[in-house]
Amino acid sequence: MTIGIVGLGLIGGSLAKAYKSHDGITVYGFDTDELILGFAGVAGAIDGVLDETTTPLCDGILIAVSPMAAIEYLERAAPFISPDAIVFDCCGVKRFVCERCFAIAQRHGFTFVGAHPMAGTADSGFKFSHANLFKDEVMAIVPPVFNDIELLGKIEELLKPIGFGKLKVTTADEHDETIAFTSQLAHVVSNAYIKSPEASKHKGLSAGSYKDLTRVARLNPDMWAELFLENGDVLIREIDFLVNSLRDYRDAIAKEDFANLREMLAEGSRLKEEIDGR
Repeated sequence: MTIGIVGLGLIGGSLAKAYKSHDGITVYGFDTDELILGFAGVAGAIDGVLDETTTPLCDGILIAVSPMAAIEYLERAAPFISPDAIVFDCCGVKRFVCERCFAIAQRHGFTFVGAHPMAGTADSGFKFSHANLFKDEVMAIVPPVFNDIELLGKIEELLKPIGFGKLKVTTADEHDETIAFTSQLAHVVSNAYIKSPEASKHKGLSAGSYKDLTRVARLNPDMWAELFLENGDVLIREIDFLVNSLRDYRDAIAKEDFANLREMLAEGSRLKEEIDGR
């Protein structure tokens, strides 16, 4: 098996290391930072550079860069990709990427599959990448067609060495609607919450709740700003719902309305248990 990895940060570096942890897999890598390419080579994460000569050799290519950069890369590399290859992106939004990349793949005669590895850390960059980042985690995939069993089998075989626990087949619309709630809204809330004037005074008077709510406040602003804007219609809807809900809590507290406040709290607790268990 021959694999190409585009972008050797936390995600791409971890993908490369996961593949290289198996015998018989050749990995070619590309990064705009030549220093990172050198580090990846010395670390044994890649066997060589992914370029015009090695791209045609790849059975699969995973693009682990920002959405716009992924589209631009695929446009440039498309003439060199084998018609037998499958190309995956690893972006956090799917409608914006899939619409453009499905069209590029169709024009050039290879297969593109939207993908989103559901794992990460607060730290970014190749130095934090590791082969087990995706072990037992979920990989969301958006195939160009949903009734091609042979294609799904090939996708599963190409991704198997990474160690995902489950492949979740979904649509681009469903993915983006869900991710706006489960990931993007959480990053917005965490990033906004830490801006309170009380934040600098918390030491000694905070524990798990503070840590849980601020875990994703530290982020890559360029990447997340792009993701938020590309999924803006759905994310705004989620933000509006949260703002209205917070207003209800605020009003109940301002009015010292114990009964209503208690009911809202009980409802939230009940929903958490119903959705996720204890």
